[in-house]
Amino acid sequence: MKFLYRIFDFYLDASIHIAFAVWALLQITGRLLQIEIDVNLSYFLFFGTIACYNFVKYGVEAKKYVLVAKVYQRYIQLASLIALGIALYHLYFLSLQTWAIIGCIALLTGLYALPILPKAQNLRSLGVLKIILVSLVWTASTVILPVMAEGELMHRDAYIETLQRFILVLILLIPFEIRDLEYDSPTLRTLPQRIGSTRTKTIGALAVILFFFLTFLKDDFRLSDAIGKGVLCLVLGITLLKTRRHQSKYFASFWVEAIPIFWWVIIEGLLLFP
Repeated sequence: MKFLYRIFDFYLDASIHIAFAVWALLQITGRLLQIEIDVNLSYFLFFGTIACYNFVKYGVEAKKYVLVAKVYQRYIQLASLIALGIALYHLYFLSLQTWAIIGCIALLTGLYALPILPKAQNLRSLGVLKIILVSLVWTASTVILPVMAEGELMHRDAYIETLQRFILVLILLIPFEIRDLEYDSPTLRTLPQRIGSTRTKTIGALAVILFFFLTFLKDDFRLSDAIGKGVLCLVLGITLLKTRRHQSKYFASFWVEAIPIFWWVIIEGLLLFP
């Protein structure tokens, strides 16, 4: 049993779970906006997410990431290098326009992780700005990128989906922000530090309502989209209600990050019915 727990922890620690969440959101975009998702783009985002997230988590200080002492960290490092190699292979088959958008997303990721501010700070250390930047990266990767990669122009429904995706990621980050109250320095001035956990969750609940009702503003309104997002909003509401400062080990790192995967399953299930 301990061996299975170690494998599961590695699955989470090596960012494989979060990569599945990003992949699921990418497929959802294809379904909701009725565009074909390039298989190379899917593989690139999945494996690129593993490499990028592990770099942000473990490699902000390059010396610590290159010269790791623990065997467990070496396994994560090896997984990251393999994922990076596979991502670069699939990047080769994407268009130059897609490369340009990926470059912009990579720049945002670099701003988040690398020390570009005075006193060796990065934007990751600026509280509220941190979650905005993360939401921008996720939104650009899972909505704007696939739309532009297909040579499509951003239209009304794509803009609405972009705004909804941004709001969704902000909501998903709230359990992490509340959990991290135990560890974050008071100087970060995160949203829960500024206004408290209860008010932060209230803002999250209002964001859930806004997220749902934006669906009805689409030109190509479909009942399956509304039902899928209705179920998603119910799950988000329950998640916010269950969010505590003292969380179980896997509440945020597994269950919250699994919500996009659950949403994808719901959408695929709804497509089985006319």
